[in-house]
Amino acid sequence: MGKRVLNSFASDFEKMGKQELLSAIAESEGRTIMTECIGMFTPQCEDVSNAELCAAFGSDFILCNIFDVWNPDINGLPDHKPEDTVRLMKKLTGLPLGINLEPGKIVEGSDNPWALTKGRVANAENAIRARDMGVNLILITGNPGIGVTNEGILNAIREIKEAVGEDVIIASGKMHAAGVVSEGADAILTMEDIDAFSEAGADIILLPAPGTVPGITLEWARERVTHIHKLGKLSMTAIGTSQEGTDEETIRQIALLCKQTGTDLHHIGDSGHPGIAAPKNIMAYSISIRGIRHTYHRMAASVRR
Repeated sequence: MGKRVLNSFASDFEKMGKQELLSAIAESEGRTIMTECIGMFTPQCEDVSNAELCAAFGSDFILCNIFDVWNPDINGLPDHKPEDTVRLMKKLTGLPLGINLEPGKIVEGSDNPWALTKGRVANAENAIRARDMGVNLILITGNPGIGVTNEGILNAIREIKEAVGEDVIIASGKMHAAGVVSEGADAILTMEDIDAFSEAGADIILLPAPGTVPGITLEWARERVTHIHKLGKLSMTAIGTSQEGTDEETIRQIALLCKQTGTDLHHIGDSGHPGIAAPKNIMAYSISIRGIRHTYHRMAASVRR
């Protein structure tokens, strides 16, 4: 038995490969938090990156959204070479790091921050680049309005699994409809989607947290988490509907609903403030699912340990 995420320090995470990280999550029994952030926006603490702020308030994993592997744009970091961005973020936060990649069409020159660029598309070339940069996890998903379908996610899983599946954790799913109306509400993730994603090689399957997307109830989510576990995979509930910026009471309610689903990972989105959840809500979520003891342990642990 290896170390749980709950008890791991920066030096422990540094030594963990894919299987060790998956085991550390599973052994933490639903008490692992992944916080999403966007580096291209102005950091909340000016010269401290949003990733570092997420880590300071109790996150166990950092998930970078709108991260172009060929042109990484993370404000608040010290000067560095682009290819060193991921390793520098992991050094400063002491945590494993994931990125979002999306199966969609490239839209160069758009002023829409969600528009896909070459380095954000879910394909083998970008997955290999991400692995070589030090990325621990790739989440194949879709941002608002991009038009990502579950079929597109499935094809991307197959391609990325073949390219980096032995080295990088592959997560897949949607936090909201991502611009596909026919895959909204309870059609966001069907049992058939879960079977297909699992067979294609996903290690973690993502679904919306109860109460975050219309029609997503505790029972709906619990049935799917149970099915995911029967397939030998891990699950991740996600807040991707700007409720990461709600009041603490609502965050606690969502957290406890997610706990009741049996999920392994709890995801908090990046749109409380632009580019990051409300930091107090990261801490409130953490305390709700694992108490003050483990929350303060994660917040206080030095990255030099």
